[in-house]
Amino acid sequence: MMIRFRRYFFTGLAVLLPIVLTGYIIFAFFNFAENLVGKHINNYLSSNFGFDIPGLGLLLAALIIIIAGFLSTHFFTRKILPIFEGIFLRLPLIRQIYPAVKKIVQFLFSEKRQLFKKVVLIQYPRKGIWSLAFVTNEGIPQASKKIGKEMLNVFVPGTPGPLTGFFILVPKEDVISLDISAEEALKLFVSGGVLNP
Repeated sequence: MMIRFRRYFFTGLAVLLPIVLTGYIIFAFFNFAENLVGKHINNYLSSNFGFDIPGLGLLLAALIIIIAGFLSTHFFTRKILPIFEGIFLRLPLIRQIYPAVKKIVQFLFSEKRQLFKKVVLIQYPRKGIWSLAFVTNEGIPQASKKIGKEMLNVFVPGTPGPLTGFFILVPKEDVISLDISAEEALKLFVSGGVLNP
């Protein structure tokens, strides 16, 4: 009897947890947008006109994002954005945080998703143990020259949060390419190996 209840519990957890977490993330984003923008405008509307607009913060946040996307696509990308980023990166702490955050956001929301170039197998953390990883770039030229081998920049994600992990340099000859997409590999990391490609 206890085994059956345990099975029901874990089955129910597997069904409900993704729904609850997705709802929580959407709710948290909605609250953040409302508190950042909507609350102040709704307070003004309520005190002066006697009504407020539910979801105003979310609508304004979406509008700001769309306008920023339009302006950066048509006007800012080549001229203004590099100047703004140059000034922004001179601020203390910003130059350590902003480039990494920008790369992660570009990977998550870019249509091309070029941050993770390909999915590979490497022997890590020691020979005989194989890890799934992403090639992020050609190796650092100075490192390749010193070692005497062509190296690759490789990122080994953690589980279940694949945005943290280890950056390592691996000789190109020791890297085995896999014919799976970055999205499939990310699902594998998040699920802890449950969702095979």
